[in-house]
Amino acid sequence: MIEICKTFFGNRVKLIKLKKFVDKRGYFIENFNVRELKDIGISTKFVQDNESLSINKGTIRGMHFQKKPMQQAKLISVKKGSIFDVFVDLNKNSKTYGMHKKIILKSTDNFLLYIPFNFAHGFCTLEKNTIVNYKISNYYSADHEITIDYNDHTLNIPWPRFNNSKFISKKDKNGKKFIDLSNNL
Repeated sequence: MIEICKTFFGNRVKLIKLKKFVDKRGYFIENFNVRELKDIGISTKFVQDNESLSINKGTIRGMHFQKKPMQQAKLISVKKGSIFDVFVDLNKNSKTYGMHKKIILKSTDNFLLYIPFNFAHGFCTLEKNTIVNYKISNYYSADHEITIDYNDHTLNIPWPRFNNSKFISKKDKNGKKFIDLSNNL
């Protein structure tokens, strides 16, 4: 059983609460149910599950998206730890184009975050040994992947700071500037 807790960008991005059943043995959570997702307006077909382990607090992954025809919707959950999650509207026809929203996701909250096509996504870990799982609606394509500079001044994302040290890949450090994306969307 699931319910929408909050929506962003005109109901396109959805924060979903999973029902947790607790008894003396522990707990049970149904992490994914196509029928229940359809009931709340998500008919996306997911084709792949990904999982990342970030050993260090302050690890940044993102901002990523794939351009047409390989664009991806994502269904994100935190299995261990917590993240500062960010998504940016890349739909040029939207009045919120180029705007970002942020949310803290914790493993203890039992949330799923649904991010549709035309959004860039990234996160920063708030704890050591954080595990993030995300279902994606299309397969990875290196030829279609775009990385936006996580620290782009146009987007002005207020990333958490941990003693000014960040753990970030070379690819993510060298992302494109947001204003240079117009031909890639």
